[in-house]
Order: sequence, then C-alpha cells, then structure tokens
Amino acid sequence: MISIVKKYLALNRFSDQKENFEDLFLSHPNYPSVFAITDSLDMLSIENIVAKIPKEQFIELPEVFLAIYKQELVLAQKTTQNITIETATKKEVLFFDEFLTHWNEVVIVVEPGQIKSSAKSHINKKGLWFVLFILAMAFCSFCFTTYTITSFLLLVTSLLGFMVSLFIVQESFGIKNEVISKFCNINTNTSCDTVIKSNQSKINKWLNFSDLPLIFFAVSVLSILIQPSSSMVIGGISILSVPFIVYSIWLQKFQLKKWCVLCLLISAIVVLQSLVYSFVAIPFTINASLFFITLFFFFFITSLWFLIKPVFETKIKAENDIIELKKLKRNFRVFSFLQKEIPETKGLNKMEGLCFGNKQAKAQLTLILSPSCGHCHKAFEEAYNLAINFPDKLFLNVLFNINPDNKDNIYKIVVESLLSINRNTPEMAEVAISDWHIKKMTLEQWLAKWKVDNISMLVNHQILKQYNWCSENEFNYTPIKIINHKLFPSEYEISDLKYFLNDFSEQTEEQQETILAQL
Repeated sequence: MISIVKKYLALNRFSDQKENFEDLFLSHPNYPSVFAITDSLDMLSIENIVAKIPKEQFIELPEVFLAIYKQELVLAQKTTQNITIETATKKEVLFFDEFLTHWNEVVIVVEPGQIKSSAKSHINKKGLWFVLFILAMAFCSFCFTTYTITSFLLLVTSLLGFMVSLFIVQESFGIKNEVISKFCNINTNTSCDTVIKSNQSKINKWLNFSDLPLIFFAVSVLSILIQPSSSMVIGGISILSVPFIVYSIWLQKFQLKKWCVLCLLISAIVVLQSLVYSFVAIPFTINASLFFITLFFFFFITSLWFLIKPVFETKIKAENDIIELKKLKRNFRVFSFLQKEIPETKGLNKMEGLCFGNKQAKAQLTLILSPSCGHCHKAFEEAYNLAINFPDKLFLNVLFNINPDNKDNIYKIVVESLLSINRNTPEMAEVAISDWHIKKMTLEQWLAKWKVDNISMLVNHQILKQYNWCSENEFNYTPIKIINHKLFPSEYEISDLKYFLNDFSEQTEEQQETILAQL
C-alpha cells in the first residue's frame, strides 16, 4: 500500500515528501487505514480529499488518483479509452466498465504540488561507495592479473549472484524494495517472503539458507578478483552445491507450495557456474594454494557476516520498536489521558496575548512564557511553526508570567513592549516576538529595535492579570503549555501536537453531538 501512495505523491510532484509520509504513515495509530493516509498527508500540509464519487461522475475525476478497487487500494491512471490500475504487486489495464463494476466509488485525491525548477536526485552514498570499491578492485585485478574466458564468466555470474543475494538478505530482514516486491510477487504462486522466512529455511538459530548465497558469492567475487585461477575452486563448489539446489526446489514445490523468484535465480546462477566449470578443458585440477586462498576468504567472510548480521537485526528491530512506540505516543486517548486539569480556569479566556492562527480552531493552544526563560524559545518556535503550517486547525495565544512589581527584572520591558506593540500594531507583534524567541536577539539589540517608551495602564493591568492568574494556579515556572483548557502533557513536545489536530476536531464534534442528544 505504502509504495502505491509514494508513487502517487511522486506523480503529483511531492517526491521530497515520500520518506516523511512513510514515517508518519507507518507510525500512525490507525495504520494501514485510509484515515492514516489522509491524516499523514494533512500533517505534511498536502491538500487532499477522500470522497465517495457516484459512478456517473467518474469521467470528471483527474487523470491520476487513488481508489478502492476490489477492497484494495490502487493507483489509477485513466485515459480516454481505458484505465490502468496498479497495486504493490501487479499492474493491469481495464476498460471503464470493468473498473466501475468492482470500484466502491471511494477515491483519494491530492492537490498537485508546485513544479520545481530543479530536482535533486537522491543518491545512496553508502551504495555508491560500495559500487566504487568493487569497480576499483575489478580494475586493479584486470590490470595486474590475466583472466581466461572461464574465470571471467565465473566472475560475472558471481557478481550477479552477489547482487541477488543482497536482495534475498533484504527480504529476510523485512526490508522492502518496491521493484523487488513486484518481481517476487509476479503472480499468485510466487512469494519470496514466504519462502525466505519459512521455518524450513532455517538451518539453526544462527544460520539460514538465505545466508549461504551471500557468503558463497562474496567469497567467489573476492577470490577471483585476487587470483582469477581461484575460479576453478569456485566452479568445483558450484557443482557440490547442486544437491542444495535440488532440495530448495523440492521445498518450494512440495512443502511451501510457493516459488521464490530470487531463490530460483540464485539456483540458475549456480547451475550455470557448474556448467561453465564442467566444460573446462582440465577439470578437477585444483591447486592447493588456490584452495587455501578460497578457504581464507570463506572464514573471513563468514566471520565478518556473523559479526555484522546481529547488528543489522538489532537495528531493524529497534526501528520496528520505534514505530510501535510512535503508534502508542500518537494515540489520542493516551495523549488525553496524560493531560491534567487546571485548578482554576476562570479568567483564562479574558487574558489578552499575542494571537496566531484561527480563533475558531478546535485546538486552542495557550503558551505562558517568560522573556528570560531559555526553554520558552523552543516552546514558542514549535508552537509558532504549527500555527503557521496549520492556520485553520490551531489557534495560538501567547501570554506572559512576569512579576510586574519586580523593578529589578531587566526583561520586564520586553513584555511591556510586546503587549504595547500588539495593542497598537498587531501585525508587527509577530515580527517582534519572533526576533526575541526565534532569532534570539540580545536584549540590547531587541530594545534598540522594538522598545516602547510609553506603556499604557491597560498593558500594565494585563501583565498583572496574567501574573495573578499564574499565581492562583501555582504556576511558578515557564513555559506553561495549555491545550483546550488542560495542561499539555509533559511527556510530549509541542511539535507532537500536529499528530492530534484532526483528533481535536473530531472530539469537539462528538461533544457537540452528545450535548445535542441530551437536550
């Protein structure tokens, strides 16, 4: 499912958001529902709509959209005559009537992004360095050693086998590759995942059949690059491996009743190497030194792999655990449970502060800050960014907790100036508070730019009112974070609030429905 949505984002010029979407989608509490898709898109500020469209209006849909077809999410691309639907494993072209028969009228559509003047290609640096290393070794090998046709063929097939082995290991670790997934699930009788992760593929708790091709072909490549004559040893091992190939095919055919395309490809490469070796003019003449070279690389590669493999397994497990923990953290019921009641909320709505966003938004965030508090810088910046990115869903009100009677507080003038600017020219207040909390100007720099000399009684009264309200609730710290008249959970960052903006809207609607039902 995720590969389909990512492709749809790419087609709509959101390639730079694919990885962000994947992270949000996989960690969504409602994964893998349609709501998880649209909610993740909302958090990325990608305009989208999920709707039920009558079949009579099908022709009015855009050329590319997501749809539910046969209870499965598909990427649909229509032309004037037919429609192409694509899932993670297959692609087919249908006539309109055939598509409409099994379409449940539900579509997901996003507003295309802006055309970017220059697109930066994503380069896997680790993979690039690995390829360069192999090419450098091959270049040196070809410069300083002599290859026969046999050794060259065995090197090429070993390189191909090593690449396929890497894909097999990826599958065993649960790392999905879109291209390989399509290749592995080319029809209903094929499933690399089923075969590779089956219990029958495990030799013991340390070694799987998926490890053997990687070790064998890594040893083969290194041995031949160092000494091309080692290809004779590799060819001999290939012949000895044929019984394992026969067992693998029998296992897939009769036990698992599923074919692993990657496994069959490995089998074909080993058989090809065996045939190449079999037609060598003088077979079975293996030099002892060549044997020891191959044996050395075998122990080296095997030891290295069994050192690296647990690290990969631990890393992947940790990443999966993080996703599960994110799901728990993003559960709105958990967030609501951790919220605490404010002892006295009376007067909160009457205090005037710096406002950002939609006053009618369902999520009402109040920050009570102090200009001398370092933690307040981060709190304001996160809250401000949310208000800017989700102006219709969040309202931010910034208040202050500062003792108006403390004449020695050099930062008091910052609050007085901010509230004065907000009262007289509110459009400038946003710049002024950003200069202080986001740009982190020094006091001298800020006062030189924003200081207000004549502070009105109304501003002083407002500072006193806010300070007294904090004292009444024993809020003797900053920042104080309040969301919808309850304390923001300390276990969350303000930036986490983006996960719950839609939940606040739904919660408000449910409360209104409950009230109406009781009337």
